[in-house]
Amino acid sequence: MWKRVGSLLIAILFIAFLISCATPGRPHEHQPHLVAALDELQAARHELELAEPNKGGHRERAIELVDRAIDQTKAAIEFGRRGY
Repeated sequence: MWKRVGSLLIAILFIAFLISCATPGRPHEHQPHLVAALDELQAARHELELAEPNKGGHRERAIELVDRAIDQTKAAIEFGRRGY
């Protein structure tokens, strides 16, 4: 299951990167997919925080990966906002 979560996060990051590259110069409001992905990642992190902590370290690792995905998605939004 955790491999699937990791694979999903990598896919989300890759999609966010592709979207940011395909939409240079557009403001934050014109990046609905990145904004939606960010909302979903933040919701996923919240659910992981609510889960019981004793999961052999996998829950904590999933939180770390989601945090990285959140940071990268925010960076993609900012990159698109700047129009590089």
